[in-house]
Amino acid sequence: MILSDSKVEIVRRHNKVVYQDGNRLIKVFNDRKPGSDVFNEALNNARITEAGGRVPRVLEVSQVRDGEWEGSWAIALNFIPGRSLADILDEGGARADEYFDQFVELQIEVQTADAPLLNRQKDKLRRMINKVKTIDPSVRFDLQMRLDGIKGGNKVCHGDFVPSNIIVPDDGSEPYVCDWAHVSAGIPEVDAAQTYLLLMMEDEKLAQKYLTLYSKKADMAKQIIMHWVPVVAAAELARGRKQREKFLMSQVEALFENL
Repeated sequence: MILSDSKVEIVRRHNKVVYQDGNRLIKVFNDRKPGSDVFNEALNNARITEAGGRVPRVLEVSQVRDGEWEGSWAIALNFIPGRSLADILDEGGARADEYFDQFVELQIEVQTADAPLLNRQKDKLRRMINKVKTIDPSVRFDLQMRLDGIKGGNKVCHGDFVPSNIIVPDDGSEPYVCDWAHVSAGIPEVDAAQTYLLLMMEDEKLAQKYLTLYSKKADMAKQIIMHWVPVVAAAELARGRKQREKFLMSQVEALFENL
């Protein structure tokens, strides 16, 4: 893959840089990102497309051929002219509540689709939790017992469904859902717990608003969603989020009260 000199950096995170390069959106990963993970993300994207999801189309998966990123793996997708829902919500305005309602409704819509070929949510969380040796073994056992309660579950669960991953197109068409690296087949309440946790790490008020809206729109008791928060918090610890470690551990340690 060749990146042009006219590329514009959109965002830079701990393991990747995202550029707009003409009509392409290019995600370039650092050398710590295995090629197998990059191809798996592209495969996830293709499977969600086949399941009827409104997602950017994968154009290419290859290594960068020159420049500062030479040898790094990259994914090119078609660029969707628009703005992230996160930017829209940050501005506030009269339609902020309407947009947030649509955000929750979109997640519920995504979760109605079946995608049995995706990685299993239960297995993914189990692997991640087993990596976190700082969690008391008794608590880790209780977390695993909760995971055993996931029976079946073929619904599409994005795994990182937050406003920054929703693109509202400039042409007024339906929004696109981006970044399918963490998608799995599972049960919606775990996915909702993940979104709640991610929002809590940034904006507690918005997280509580989300919990109330999701509970109402999905006709699901808040307690069902909160039951899974310690599980997804433990899994997040496996990602090495040092700046959020104290908060995540506090969510896991809530289990101590019942041991």
